[in-house]
Amino acid sequence: MKKSMLTIVGARLGMRLGAGLSLSSVCFALLAAPVVLAADVDFAHIETSGVSQIQLEPDMADLVVEVVVTDTTAKAAKDQSDAAVAKFIARLTAAGVAKTLIQSANLNLQPQYLYVQDKAPELTGYTASRQLTVTVQELSQLNTLLDSALEKGINRIKQIALKSSKEAQYVAQARQAAISDARQKAESLAKGFGESLGQVWQIRYYDQRPVQPVMLRMNAKADYAPAVAESYQYGQVTIEDRVEVIYRLK
Repeated sequence: MKKSMLTIVGARLGMRLGAGLSLSSVCFALLAAPVVLAADVDFAHIETSGVSQIQLEPDMADLVVEVVVTDTTAKAAKDQSDAAVAKFIARLTAAGVAKTLIQSANLNLQPQYLYVQDKAPELTGYTASRQLTVTVQELSQLNTLLDSALEKGINRIKQIALKSSKEAQYVAQARQAAISDARQKAESLAKGFGESLGQVWQIRYYDQRPVQPVMLRMNAKADYAPAVAESYQYGQVTIEDRVEVIYRLK
């Protein structure tokens, strides 16, 4: 069946060769064109799309922090940034975070200049920066690790993305829910028009991942001293999926 569909597309493109299309452009069009368009389905059919959305509580997070240091020499800036990263990694491993859950980026070193009108730029120093990404598997550790990062010389919290350790399980569940949604819609439409639903003729599926992470937000109204943990508002992780199906009608 797929072979016949490609033949139809090829025939239509081949008729246009005389209008200025080259053979190479036809080959590219065959690769770039979708397998079938709705207009190419020449039999009675119903086309439906199934969607699903699952929300679940996060139980882990990806923490991205950065150290940015400016000093008069490149070596001094580099040494300070490296020291801050090393101290924080040591603190993480001491807290039980596996090294496989820690990713440290390479050094980014940039010269800094003072620009004054009608004068040549003056080199004033160097800025060194490094990022670390830490997968926190226990959300109860998050605030402690944030405090530790700041104590060890990390001076920027770039991002906190909440996630779920059960992502694969719920992705599969969302996919099945989208399939059921497409089937139920098709059955309802066929019944409403007095028709009978036949076999599936085509399935179009596009991977909806990655899962939408939720950025952790801080509640500005919370009192910092008595309840730091409660000042973080944990959102829900959203997993979505979608499938498109063409059914024959009997």
